[in-house]
Amino acid sequence: MKYLVTRPEPDALKLKALLEQIDHEAVVEPLLTTAFDDVETIELDEVQALIATSRNGLRALKHQRAHRAASDLPLFAVGKATANEARALGFKLIVTGAGTVTDLIPQIVSACDPQAGFLLHLAGDTLAGELAAELEAHGFRLLQPVVYRMIPAEQFSDITFEQIASGELDGVLLFSPRTARIYVDLIERARLKVSARQLTHVCLSAAVAAPLKKLGPIRIEIAARPTLDAMLALLT
Repeated sequence: MKYLVTRPEPDALKLKALLEQIDHEAVVEPLLTTAFDDVETIELDEVQALIATSRNGLRALKHQRAHRAASDLPLFAVGKATANEARALGFKLIVTGAGTVTDLIPQIVSACDPQAGFLLHLAGDTLAGELAAELEAHGFRLLQPVVYRMIPAEQFSDITFEQIASGELDGVLLFSPRTARIYVDLIERARLKVSARQLTHVCLSAAVAAPLKKLGPIRIEIAARPTLDAMLALLT
């Protein structure tokens, strides 16, 4: 089977290698590009812990003056992949969530004291989820500096367009609601809605699958859990 990989680099190439290990082909077409310029500088004064809801937030630390000091603080990671990225950067005190912000919030609330200082979320330029509202409702003060930006693709590459149009692709892997929205937009712009109905859209969660409704009756498969392993399980 041949799948379209829509993740940003460097995750796209890692996923391509995993797909090839289970005898699939992959066409890499990142629908978002990560940028670390024109972002905010983090300040750690009175910060008791960091929150990372994506690996990109941690990758952004490498471009920050405070990255060494940051690794001495406790870190709440949304899932295993984000926690692994944190370990690679030298973090020692890591609390790992089950894969969603909703799962992570109770862990933060139970482990932290609202009076002990700020929580700092390593945020991107597009915030999703209820993190700020929930933590503030529990009395926490949350900082959300934008430390990376995600730039959306404006069109499919010629190769991807041709493979969707010709039916050479069997499916598409989608990992975030934003990526799914971009995918839908590009499909509509390229007038590929009919061709898209021949593809299986493998989604990390129901929230990722939701934007695909605009494409009409298409094939969608949703991972049992919001993890890469659960997505790959759908392909074996």
